[in-house]
Amino acid sequence: MDLRFGDGKPTDEEREAVDALLGPPESSWEGAARDGTDAADLRWARGGREARDRRDQLLPALHALNDRVGWISEGALDYVCRRLTVPPAEAYGVATFYAMFSVRPRPATVLHLCTDLACTAAGASDLCTAVEARLGPESGVKVDRSPCLGLCERAPATLVVRAGESARPAFEDEAVQAEGGSGGAAPGDGGGTSRSSEAEGGGKGRRGRNPLHATAVCAPATPEQAVRAATAPEAAPAEPTPALAVPQTGDPTLTLLHRIGTTDPTSLDDYRAHGGYTALRRAFALGPAAVIREVTDAGLVGRGGAAFPTGRKWQATAAQPDHPHYLVCNADESEPGTFKDRVLMEGDPYALVEAMTIAAYATGAHRGYLYLRGEYPRALARLTHAVGQARTRGLLGDDVLGQGYAFDIEIRRGAGAYICGEETALFNSIEGYRGEPRSKPPFPVEKGLFGKPTVENNVETLVNVLPILTMGAEAYAAIGTPTSTGPKLFCVSGTVARPGVYELPFGATLGELLTLAGVRDNLRAVLLGGAAGGFVRPDELDIPLTFEGTREAGTTLGSGVVMAFDDTVPLPRVLIRIAEFFRDESCGQCVPCRVGTVRQEEALHRIADRTGADAASDITLLREVGRAMRDASICGLGQTAWNAVESAIDRLGAYE
Repeated sequence: MDLRFGDGKPTDEEREAVDALLGPPESSWEGAARDGTDAADLRWARGGREARDRRDQLLPALHALNDRVGWISEGALDYVCRRLTVPPAEAYGVATFYAMFSVRPRPATVLHLCTDLACTAAGASDLCTAVEARLGPESGVKVDRSPCLGLCERAPATLVVRAGESARPAFEDEAVQAEGGSGGAAPGDGGGTSRSSEAEGGGKGRRGRNPLHATAVCAPATPEQAVRAATAPEAAPAEPTPALAVPQTGDPTLTLLHRIGTTDPTSLDDYRAHGGYTALRRAFALGPAAVIREVTDAGLVGRGGAAFPTGRKWQATAAQPDHPHYLVCNADESEPGTFKDRVLMEGDPYALVEAMTIAAYATGAHRGYLYLRGEYPRALARLTHAVGQARTRGLLGDDVLGQGYAFDIEIRRGAGAYICGEETALFNSIEGYRGEPRSKPPFPVEKGLFGKPTVENNVETLVNVLPILTMGAEAYAAIGTPTSTGPKLFCVSGTVARPGVYELPFGATLGELLTLAGVRDNLRAVLLGGAAGGFVRPDELDIPLTFEGTREAGTTLGSGVVMAFDDTVPLPRVLIRIAEFFRDESCGQCVPCRVGTVRQEEALHRIADRTGADAASDITLLREVGRAMRDASICGLGQTAWNAVESAIDRLGAYE
């Protein structure tokens, strides 16, 4: 791909896909036909600030092409570049950055087979071999071995993505059908629609609805089910409901999960009947400063792994004199073993919409972006419906609940890049650039999305704001421990009888959690925090599940991943898979991570194969490489890439 435009031309289908998102081109400079009848058109071009303001539509435009055609041709990419005034080489760099896009021809149907940790432990290797034997080149299906799909409670998992104009996931129909029954304005809701519902939750410059790509989730999957889902979608097994991912469904003591399985996630009326929008009304009664004070007094810290105090982040953003302020919800959970945010979004989407509105109100933001993982089609359908219904009922828009406060949400889809879970890489992705982390300072609260003050929180963190406001900061802080307050969601998977999302107060022990999940007698190890976390031994199950408790034990709580492995799972193979994951997901921006993740994988393969240097020298090399990545990498990916391997060597004696 050159810096200049190529000779390729977009097909009519590709033009239609892009124009459905951006509207028709206004001149030949944007790709309209040159008929020579408008002389003024030859002396006109859009540039400068107006052109830069459209750059953020690059990723949605690439999605539009990928959803319609299944891949991104050179002619189609050129057309997008003309429409958005983006250099072709830069657009090519963005298109090739994300795993879900392809710039080479491929079938319209892609079958993703998860080969990550939980699925590997559940027999993903045998599943892949069997499916690949059944689906050859003549099948019209591309089989892709994939990193974690966020379906770890149903391992081994598969995801079918099918391109086409009429493609529509079955679970989108649930939301569309429910929309007719709950679309009218309810008393006291503050009015009707303030703006039209747009594709993926709305966005600047969008003039039409781009069809969602068809999907089928098959988990747990057999070879026959996976092949049937890819080749005969009408015969594919129905996807389980989100409630099946919550073994505690119906427990009256639940705080964050109490609506999942007991309310209709597509019904705004049902959500309100079960306490919905009580927290937002209290927020308006308190005012922005008092809301931040409540969140601070409650002791809420980020649930994504960094555990930064949420109230401090909100206060720092609200105090910035530069405007506008932005709110970003990080729903791109891609840590292997993590699926709690998916369950919340699928099972209680209105809770996230309400929580984002509160966070934006407190921090002075009038625009929110929900960056959703590309592998979550049901969550996309549910959230798109929820945002649209909230607009219709006056809960989003120019006058939220009649309070004179304007706020709206735009959903942006990721496209398969673990690094975009890092907040500044996520900002770059939204802005239409490669998802590479930025150097800090400046910090996002000063210069974040579009160079403006930005508060970024993940789904679980935001949903915790609702009980803080409904029960009060003091009552919320009484849950858990003095330094780790409130409830916590844990993603339990691996060799347990009842995998799923569990809600426990901070302070419960690892053993108590695994007892709930049905741990097996022949437990070999437990991975805490996912691929970026660390292993603990079976005799360490008394570790308290708090940030300080896991830190004192020499491990990490991370985002709440708890993955159990019994003695039938080959630990060296698990470590190699972790190393492969970090090698694949490194953005390549900094040398310690780009080179270190490769050297780490090579050394682990040598140890497993017993070729080249002996194990002792390779372990010494691993330690040196690991220290270099931890000390010198620009972001958390490289800084934590060695953690799990180090803990397996030192704590489990993996190669003794």
